[in-house]
Amino acid sequence: MAQLSTKIKLYCEANGVSNVDFTKDVMLQDDSDGNGAYIKFWGLSIPEPTDAQLSAQESAANNEEANAQVRSTRRLAYGDIGEQLDEIYKDIDAWKARIKSIKDANPKS
Repeated sequence: MAQLSTKIKLYCEANGVSNVDFTKDVMLQDDSDGNGAYIKFWGLSIPEPTDAQLSAQESAANNEEANAQVRSTRRLAYGDIGEQLDEIYKDIDAWKARIKSIKDANPKS
């Protein structure tokens, strides 16, 4: 199940808001009953999403979270950009092969 913050970001993007600050625009709070997070404060110019609108974002949010994990794994495997530039200078074909193997081992959804 996707994080509420991810579903909110996708809802906002679909409604023309590209950046959401979760410290002042939208504030989330965990339910004391253990039911998860909910929207405590909504300060954006677009309407606060309904539960149905957030549920409609579930699949895309799961995909976004999975891809974020893949990007993080790839970033670590790629290594330092300076070292990559040196590797490209010395043998661009070997660098391409290494990057391709990292991408193949960590595919995006």
